[in-house]
Amino acid sequence: MLIEINFNSDEAIYSQLVDQIIVGIATEEFRDGDALPSVRQLADMIGINMHTVNKAYAVLQQEGFVRIDRRRGAVIAVDIDKLRALREAEDILRVVFARTHCRGVTRDEVHELVDKIYDQYAERNG
Repeated sequence: MLIEINFNSDEAIYSQLVDQIIVGIATEEFRDGDALPSVRQLADMIGINMHTVNKAYAVLQQEGFVRIDRRRGAVIAVDIDKLRALREAEDILRVVFARTHCRGVTRDEVHELVDKIYDQYAERNG
């Protein structure tokens, strides 16, 4: 697992970690049932505080991407709730599209970009 944290980013470290693990799930680097490194292991690998990893794992659990198992730690367990996923996507995209609209990005350019990104995940998932 390759996790790269941008320590100069305005985005919180735990949030970067959450996003990278979610992308890892989408690209099938992580599969349902895979155990993530222990909090201590991941903190040492990246060079961050264990509390930051704990927070990331808690967010992933709350959002339905992992479950916490007493013996195995954080385990990929994707909650397949399509309606919830669509609502979350709409909330996120509403802001993204507002930003792009303000900067003069056209509907066709947005559609092309969405198709490109979606195809990257579709190719990996067969």
